Amino acid sequence: MSADSAPINLTNHFLIAMPGLEDAAFSRSVVYLCEHSERGALGLVINKPSDIDLQRLFDKVELPLRRVDLAHAPVFQGGPVQTERGFVLHESVGAEGDVTGESVYASTLSIPGGLEMTTSKDVLEALSTGAGPRKVLVSLGYSAWGEGQLESELCENSWLTVAADREVIFNTPVAQRYDKALSLLGFEAWMLSPGAGRA
Repeated sequence: MSADSAPINLTNHFLIAMPGLEDAAFSRSVVYLCEHSERGALGLVINKPSDIDLQRLFDKVELPLRRVDLAHAPVFQGGPVQTERGFVLHESVGAEGDVTGESVYASTLSIPGGLEMTTSKDVLEALSTGAGPRKVLVSLGYSAWGEGQLESELCENSWLTVAADREVIFNTPVAQRYDKALSLLGFEAWMLSPGAGRA
């Protein structure tokens, strides 16, 4: 690899599906990239809710849910890989609430920008007691790209990229997340439609 083609790192960025991307799992999707390196990329789709909410998920794993604010939050379809496994995207919470310390959960990926992705059950156990991170997005499954695969899809104009904004992940209504992510680039969906620009 030559010096002028340094690898891009899109960790803590959104991938926004272009209208031409018709793959069922990714059509009109916004993917939050938790990790991106020369070995590949891993992310969670943040705008495709499944048909279950957190209350039902907690019932399934036989835990109470003492966070009334989360009971009706949707569980998301994070991507086509390991769809039976849970992934929790949340604000960084170190020991005793320290936002800069080591994660308090057993299996956590720290993401530059102040978020973490946890796959261990202890984060659900914390939420079940009424504690745990304040802002969470729970998904079943994740999205993954092998070495060079995402870069190749970017060259094919399958995705737009923009630095992630937590507002979109945690505070924007699900149905508005695609348009809100596009607005971070100054675009609206109609500008990207395959028929745009024809008189």
